[in-house]
Amino acid sequence: MPFPYESASHAFRLSKALAVVILLSLSLAAQTESAAREKLLQAIESGQLQDAVLVGQQAVSHWPQNGQLRHYLGVAYFKTGDLKQAQEQLQRAKELDPKDSATVFDLALVYLSKPDYVAAASELEASIQLSPSNPLAHILLGRAYLNSNRGVPAIDEFKTALKLDPKVRLGHYHLGFAYMSLGRNDEAITEYKTELQHSGEHPEVVYELGHALAEGGKPDEAIHYLRRATELGPQNSNIWYNLGKAQVLAGHAEDAEVSLKRAIALDAKDPSPHYQLARALEKLGRKDEARSERERFALLKKAQPATAGMATARDQ
Repeated sequence: MPFPYESASHAFRLSKALAVVILLSLSLAAQTESAAREKLLQAIESGQLQDAVLVGQQAVSHWPQNGQLRHYLGVAYFKTGDLKQAQEQLQRAKELDPKDSATVFDLALVYLSKPDYVAAASELEASIQLSPSNPLAHILLGRAYLNSNRGVPAIDEFKTALKLDPKVRLGHYHLGFAYMSLGRNDEAITEYKTELQHSGEHPEVVYELGHALAEGGKPDEAIHYLRRATELGPQNSNIWYNLGKAQVLAGHAEDAEVSLKRAIALDAKDPSPHYQLARALEKLGRKDEARSERERFALLKKAQPATAGMATARDQ
């Protein structure tokens, strides 16, 4: 029978060995968790989204308290278009790690896609508090404000983004659009022209510049940009409508007729081109046709559902 100190020594050796086994097990678990995270991220980055969802679901079931795994799973769901599951996972990830600005930012993207601009703005504000130097977060917050009819704070956000990165993609475009929403056409035109210098012939920038010029009483200059916009986006009925409207204002009634009929062909339910076409036909002395177009405008306008929000409808 061993002496008591020998039993203690033996127990010590056993406990030490057990501790080594436990440490090795914990290390292995940590490596497995890390491997799952890397596998999930690689699947997302390679575009294998269904695989990413499966990997993420398995990983989260094993490590439900890992906020990063839930974040990546939320991103995978988002990229597949499953906004409900994306929101659920990202909200849980945020609860687990409320100081992770990337999680809060991605949750805002989900709300922007729904769209829920109020909720998106709230998340973007929180993201900016955590990471104030992210110009894209300021751009998106400005867009959320703008879509909630909050033009003045939107302008502040776009200006902040441009201070952080003077060449941030479409920064001047968004600032111009915000100015336009407040009727500040000259400032909008300046920003759109600056954006063209930075980003080249971006179709939306070319179109909005032409639109701003037309609204600002410069139809001849507007026609130049709007005509180019039709080449960049020939299936966009709004471009043809605004080109036709500018041509009417500039006294080019025959050209306006062609443009407005093209707008009507692309969107038969829009009443506005009929109103402008009536004006063009009157200038061409075709009063009966003009009268028919006005009647068509009135019928379509009456059938048009009421709209709300920022600049979503046209009067004529």
